[in-house]
Amino acid sequence: MTKQRNSKIFNIKDLIAYFLVAGTGAVIQLVSSSLIQDWFDISWSDSIIPSYMVGFVAGFILTKLFAFDARKSNQTRREMVKFFMVALISLAVTQLFTVGSFKLATEYLGMEIYKVKLPFAKKEVNVTEMGSYLTGMGFSFISNYILHKTFTFKSTGFYNRLKVLIR
Repeated sequence: MTKQRNSKIFNIKDLIAYFLVAGTGAVIQLVSSSLIQDWFDISWSDSIIPSYMVGFVAGFILTKLFAFDARKSNQTRREMVKFFMVALISLAVTQLFTVGSFKLATEYLGMEIYKVKLPFAKKEVNVTEMGSYLTGMGFSFISNYILHKTFTFKSTGFYNRLKVLIR
C-alpha cells in the first residue's frame, strides 16, 4: 500500500518536502534578484532570468537530495539533463506569469504601484512587483512539482533516446 501511495503524483510526503525545498529555492531566487538589481542597476523584470539561474543550481541539489528521495539513484547526469529541461519550461512559466500578472494588475485593472520602505533598510520594496513575482513563482512551483515528479526523477527512457539522437 505504501508503494502505491508514493506513486501518486500528489502524495503529502513528497508535496511537503518539495514545498520546503522550493521555498528555500524561492528565497535564494528573491535575494539574488534583489542583489542583481542593485549590483547591475537593472529592473526587476530584467533580474528574473539571472536570479532564476542562481536558484537553478541550489534547486537541483536540494530537490535531488530531499524532495523526491533520489539521492541514491545513481543517475545524476540523467537527472541533471532532465532537470535543466524542466527548468527551461519553468523559467518561461515564471517569466510569463510574473510579467503577465504585473501588466494585468497595473494596465488592465488600474492598480497603483505600491512601495514600502523596510525598517532599517535603505531600499524600498515594490509590493506590486513582488506580488507579481510571487505569482509567477507559484505557477512555476506547480508545473515544476508535476514535471519533476513524473519526468526528472523517474526513469522514463527519455534520456537514453536523447543520447542516441545526439550521437
